Amino acid sequence: MELIPAIDLKEGRCVRLFQGDFAAETVYSTEPADVLSRYVALGARRVHVVDLDGARDGEQQNRAIIGDLAAAKRARLQVGGGLRTLDRVRELLQAGVDRAVIGSVAVTAPEEVMRWMGDVDPKKIVLAFDVRIDASGAPMLTTHGWQKTSDTVLWKAVEKFLKAGLGHVLCTDIARDGALTGPNCELYADAVRRFPELQWQASGGVSDARDLHALRDCGVAAVISGKAMLENRISAEELRPFLPNASSPAST
Repeated sequence: MELIPAIDLKEGRCVRLFQGDFAAETVYSTEPADVLSRYVALGARRVHVVDLDGARDGEQQNRAIIGDLAAAKRARLQVGGGLRTLDRVRELLQAGVDRAVIGSVAVTAPEEVMRWMGDVDPKKIVLAFDVRIDASGAPMLTTHGWQKTSDTVLWKAVEKFLKAGLGHVLCTDIARDGALTGPNCELYADAVRRFPELQWQASGGVSDARDLHALRDCGVAAVISGKAMLENRISAEELRPFLPNASSPAST
């Protein structure tokens, strides 16, 4: 399992939101490139970047910053946030971004996104499904910055995209995001059991190294971590098994 550190961009700064609330913002750095450099120094091969402004209003205020991060070629970037057109997806990939992360539009306009996956390499697409667990335990998709819960269960949405060549799915249990309460391992184990052919990325709740080991045991391909990484809650030694380019103890 690979750990993919996260950089969330808002107005050019590296921030974290609590459960997607723009009013509950913590600023960690005004220099996203420095955050990227720290992740790379730890051994990260891939970094997850979210344009929060783009996710909210589609304006992509952080486009230039993302372009600079991609051009530096320090790590492979997967980028999401407000990708609502095929042209924008192509623009990102042409700028050197390794994967484009598609969120709400995959829920609201799945047929359109499937056409996108026919026009670009589907392995360059990550579908990001944010879920809220309902009273029966079913993961229901949410949209519009988690403000709306749809009547579509995660499994039905994923199944629909298999014929389009879907390879990567990022799933966030929104109740765990930014809360450092531990990941929803039951959800991810179920996801891997239902769709073992997919590369699942888990997001939300990671607080310490025990969470990383638990997720690895679930069988997910990768885990996204933002707050725990930004706050140095996991030591470099504990991170090493999950960062592909980390130096071995003997070489440090």
